[in-house]
Amino acid sequence: ASVDAYLESLPPAKAKTLGAVIEFVLAEFPGLQVKLSWNVPQIHRDGAYVFGVSALKSHLALAPWSEDVVGDFRARLEDDGYVVRKNLFQVPVDWQIDRELVKDLVTARLAELENVE
Repeated sequence: ASVDAYLESLPPAKAKTLGAVIEFVLAEFPGLQVKLSWNVPQIHRDGAYVFGVSALKSHLALAPWSEDVVGDFRARLEDDGYVVRKNLFQVPVDWQIDRELVKDLVTARLAELENVE
């Protein structure tokens, strides 16, 4: 299985949105890679998970792989109308990518990893 196969298995709107999120993150952060883990695409740096994406029945889930990062962004995410869980947030299937938000989340997760490594 591959990331491309995962995306091809989805309805077109879900595939388009998740593919665009992955492409955006990889373009903004050239040192990152994407692979399939737990049957969904995961963006990582040298094996350390940075950002995950997945398609669910009626929405998409985006996860910066950190409860602390989600906690730090909780108010912003909720103010923007997103459903927020402990370690992820939900976006509509046809989500217009909030590039600033995604960039800020990935930057925060990378900073967190720098403090651990």
